[in-house]
Amino acid sequence: MVQIKINGHEIIVEEGTSVLHAAETAGYTVPSMCYNKELGHFTSCMLCLVKDESDGRLFPSCSVNSKNGMSIITEDEEIREARQTGLELLLSEHVGDCQGPCQVACPAHMDIPQMNRLIAAGKFEMALKLVKKDIAIPSILGRICPAPCEGACHRRTVDTSVSICLLKRFVGDQNDLHPYKSHTATGKKVAIVGAGPAGLAAAYYLQLNGNQTTLFDKESRPGGLLRTNIDPEVLPSSILDKEINSILNTGVIFKGDTEINTLSFQNIKNQYDAVVISTGALVDEMRNWGFLTNSKGVDTDKNSYMTSMEGVFAIGNTIRFSRMAVRAAGQGKEVAMSVAQYLSGEQPKGEPKLFNSNFGRLLGDEISEYLKESVNYDRINPADNVLVGYDAIQAISEAKRCLHCDCRDLDSCKLRELSGTYKANQRRYASNHRKTMTKYFAHSIIYEPLKCIKCGICVRMTSKYKEKFGFSYIGRGFDVVIGVPFNESVDTGLAETALIVANACPTGALSVKS
Repeated sequence: MVQIKINGHEIIVEEGTSVLHAAETAGYTVPSMCYNKELGHFTSCMLCLVKDESDGRLFPSCSVNSKNGMSIITEDEEIREARQTGLELLLSEHVGDCQGPCQVACPAHMDIPQMNRLIAAGKFEMALKLVKKDIAIPSILGRICPAPCEGACHRRTVDTSVSICLLKRFVGDQNDLHPYKSHTATGKKVAIVGAGPAGLAAAYYLQLNGNQTTLFDKESRPGGLLRTNIDPEVLPSSILDKEINSILNTGVIFKGDTEINTLSFQNIKNQYDAVVISTGALVDEMRNWGFLTNSKGVDTDKNSYMTSMEGVFAIGNTIRFSRMAVRAAGQGKEVAMSVAQYLSGEQPKGEPKLFNSNFGRLLGDEISEYLKESVNYDRINPADNVLVGYDAIQAISEAKRCLHCDCRDLDSCKLRELSGTYKANQRRYASNHRKTMTKYFAHSIIYEPLKCIKCGICVRMTSKYKEKFGFSYIGRGFDVVIGVPFNESVDTGLAETALIVANACPTGALSVKS
């Protein structure tokens, strides 16, 4: 047995135990990408660096065994900086989007590529459930949104963008409009002042999270400017009522014809555990309600939307004027998370800001690569006109035009996770000219070489499972790539191990297609 110290804590481990495993035994997580428990250490990514306290030397913990008397530090500023540099070097040649550019451009950050895949597969109810995670009123927004997501769509490089708004509208129109059940009641009460798109969205997500939510509005019916400022031919009252009722049917209480002044606001604040202000443009009287304001509206924390007043949040045009209802609805979703954090005793931080790789515009040679997962025809227009929208066949056909430029391993990619943790800068070591993205398909997986960090897990895995060809390092120096030897296809190289290597890959270089 060997006795060592990890961050000052003495532990005893078996002889031959790596420092990485010793740290895990002591309860400390040391990041790694090239290490795989099934295969052992390889010492490639250098992210598992730790420090020998006796001499300050950094070394890879996956490939050094524990020795008596060792005193190891697993995290300090120097180690963090070394890991950050390592990640930035890996990112310098990484070509691929984490989120699709359409999702990045969407003010509500809806997972548009996944919605498209579900619609293309005819899974409309699943598509609705996905959409409603981020957008409470898809039928409404599908008619009035100016579609910044479509402006960012990579498909524009080929012909015209995917008709995302009409697809979102189709999903909302064709299905049950409240697919989620509320969580167990928390016993907390939340008041929302203002029943426009921001307030409605906040009420929906707060109620689903188990908080009894009450909407107050000076008008007799909820909807705000959605009722008064939009042509009924574009947004019929029947659609508006149906989708708003789906929010109220979750248990939200609506109190209309209620003018909120300074006194009534104080009463609401005293009666509820949290308050969200979404009244639209800030009027002079509201400046006397007790929170800080500026020339544009209410002062709030940019991440949590909390005002200077404890337990009071503000969203929508109350903080800054915008004509986009989708932005207001997105803020409603985000503030619901902040309020939930506040009510649980946490410091409200809002939605986590995750690392997002993006490579910019498609190069000419990349169009054919992306069309491998798409179809080669232009945008489908509704049979009659845009006011009618898509039928099911048209929606499926249009959804198939998506190029699927998002990463299929978005939630399990270690490169993304660690780049966010260590605040890596993707551009720090990037060259002015990037390589051209390619895609290879084998059985049920996709191989994108420019997302590969050359950790060698797939090489060792195919060797272990005795693939006839498998994967290998091809080339030398900076030009080395991982591929199938003898110019064989990826399909041939991964004849038996396609799913095994895809599940073991620490990035989105090898991912499951479905």
